[in-house]
Amino acid sequence: MSANDYNDDGWQPVTRLGRKVQEGDIDTMEAALNSGLPLKEPELVDQLLPGLEDEVLDINMVQRMTDSGRRVKFRCVVVVGNRDGYVGYAEGRDDQVGSAIQKAIGIAKLNMIKVPRGSGSWEDRSDRPHSLTRRTKGKAGSVEVEVIPAPEGLGLAASDTVRHVLELAGIENAWTKSHGNTRTTVNLAKATFNALENASQSRHPGGLREGSERAESDMEAEVSEQ
Repeated sequence: MSANDYNDDGWQPVTRLGRKVQEGDIDTMEAALNSGLPLKEPELVDQLLPGLEDEVLDINMVQRMTDSGRRVKFRCVVVVGNRDGYVGYAEGRDDQVGSAIQKAIGIAKLNMIKVPRGSGSWEDRSDRPHSLTRRTKGKAGSVEVEVIPAPEGLGLAASDTVRHVLELAGIENAWTKSHGNTRTTVNLAKATFNALENASQSRHPGGLREGSERAESDMEAEVSEQ
């Protein structure tokens, strides 16, 4: 599934940043992140980063008791990226799996960051940006992930969940260490993204939503003039 399936060809921007993108005043994702204006419209990310890919990392059923009875929703964990330095992460919840996935993709685009890539290993002589520029750590719940620059040719020494996040960010070579309850996919993925976020020097308006409920409310609320 392509993340661009979320895009609406008839998009009419309703935020200041969206209008700047549509009018051509901002024509790169880096400029959008550095503008100081919050990302509120997934469609502008589609315009600035065509060809985004997405990966569904986990789908889980969430049950909650209410006054009217038991309510069941699906929670989907998604990462999106262009394999060239840009990556976003999010969780989405909905009554239907497909809707939860699409919601998570849209939120992940709003959480987009630029990852500083380079050749940060002392063993490496490559000038190509294939790894991180420095060691970084991230944490979510009981899980802590450390990503260490590695020389070209090593590949990604990481679990499947960590590997998916790093690959979509454009990291080809890295050592990783993880601690805590790493069988919890959502925390492992979130900790990996948090490590990349900590390594990033780009401005990231709003930061990563700590809870999917807050992220959902951001998507569902009416977008006002910025």
